Amino acid sequence: MKNVQIPYELFVSLVRYHLVEDDACLNEIRRGLEQKLDSLVRHELYAKYKTAPTQEEREKARREYLEKRGVPDNFRW
Repeated sequence: MKNVQIPYELFVSLVRYHLVEDDACLNEIRRGLEQKLDSLVRHELYAKYKTAPTQEEREKARREYLEKRGVPDNFRW
């Protein structure tokens, strides 16, 4: 099983929401979890790009990674 680290502020917001039932921090939690999910997806694409067995798969993963990072087409190699 893999572990995922989150920022301290997000952890505190999750604790407040679940233990204190404070609904005021829902938007903060949603935003923090979306950022973390995007980060995990980018990491997986980068790892796939570096470890893909064929050149075609590496190129496909590289393009997907650069798309997720928001790198414009004219800035890519």
